[in-house]
Amino acid sequence: MRARFAQLTMTLAAAALLAGCGGGGLGGNLFGGGQTQEVQTSGNTQLGLNADGHVVPMERGESIFDLFGGGADPNVTVGVNRYLWNASLEILDFMPIEAADPFTGIIVYGYGTPPGGARAYRATVYIQDPALEARSLRVAVQTRNGAVARETARQIEDAILTRARQLRIRDGSL
Repeated sequence: MRARFAQLTMTLAAAALLAGCGGGGLGGNLFGGGQTQEVQTSGNTQLGLNADGHVVPMERGESIFDLFGGGADPNVTVGVNRYLWNASLEILDFMPIEAADPFTGIIVYGYGTPPGGARAYRATVYIQDPALEARSLRVAVQTRNGAVARETARQIEDAILTRARQLRIRDGSL
C-alpha cells in the first residue's frame, strides 16, 4: 500500500512539474489554447498575432507537450502531390484500383491489360513527397510471372510525370 501511494505521489508531482513547462509556447497554457493565433509562415519562422494584435514570432518546442502535438492534423492535411496522384489515376486507368490511401500516397492496382497489349500487369504507385519531381514518384510493376524490367517501370513513371506537369500547367499554377 505504501509503495502504491509513493508511486501515485511521484506521478502527480511529475505531472505538476511538466504542467509548469508550457508557459511560453504556442498558446500560453497547458493545452495550447491561448491567445496567440497563427497568421503566416515566413521561412522557418511561424508568425502569429498575440492578444494585443501585434505580430510576434511563434517558437515551437518550448515545452514537453510540444513533443506530442504532431503538427498539422493528418486527417485534414494530405502530404502528396495532387498532380502526381491524378496523373497516376489517369495513366493507369486500365487497371482496377484495389486500394488507395491519399494520406500515405500509395495506390495499389490489380491486374489489367493495357490497350493493345496481351500481357496483364499490376502496379503499386508510391508518391513519397509533395513536390512535383521525379524523386517523389516510384512505381513497382509486375506480371503474373514476376517483376518487369526496371526500364518498363521507369517509362510508366515518366508518363505519369509528364501528365502531372500537363495538369499543373492546365491549372495555371506555375
